[in-house]
Amino acid sequence: MPHIALPPEHIGIRGAMAFRPETAKPLNELVEILLAGPSTLSKGERELIATYVSSRNCTHFCASIHGAIAAAHLDGDEALVKQVKTDFTQANITPKLKALLVIAGKVQQDGKLVTAVDVDNARKQGATDLEIHDTVLIAAAFCMYNRYVDGLGTVQPDDEALYRERGRMVARNGYVQTSKEYLETVHSS
Repeated sequence: MPHIALPPEHIGIRGAMAFRPETAKPLNELVEILLAGPSTLSKGERELIATYVSSRNCTHFCASIHGAIAAAHLDGDEALVKQVKTDFTQANITPKLKALLVIAGKVQQDGKLVTAVDVDNARKQGATDLEIHDTVLIAAAFCMYNRYVDGLGTVQPDDEALYRERGRMVARNGYVQTSKEYLETVHSS
């Protein structure tokens, strides 16, 4: 049960965003840039970073929705998403993404844990400075998003089909457009 009076028709971060739309706009724009904007990391890879951080933070809503979005970008490979959540070192992902997930995991714990060795290892696996930057920012942003969702006690359903459907929609339309469509649908019902 939410700690404050969030709109009951909205789940997860959508409830918090509907409560204060003026903060939702920049939050959606940031996630759109980080996860759906132009990048040398694929959308699936960036979603895996967000999913990994969210699962380490035990934020069910974010780990589920971003896992579903990642799977949608990765030809429906839900098994890969689950493997990244549980032990990415054994996942069928590139050595570069594994090195970036090491960095993301350290940022999730405490940004000061990231070392020059971690960054050098990522570079040795082909990561660019922009990819390292964006990995750190995705991890830091998702710590914020996760704490926003959990700190307000938002509704976080267990229905995997719901996340799968929404994940495909976000993968297809992006964050900003999906958010607009979602709010229009909920307010018209």
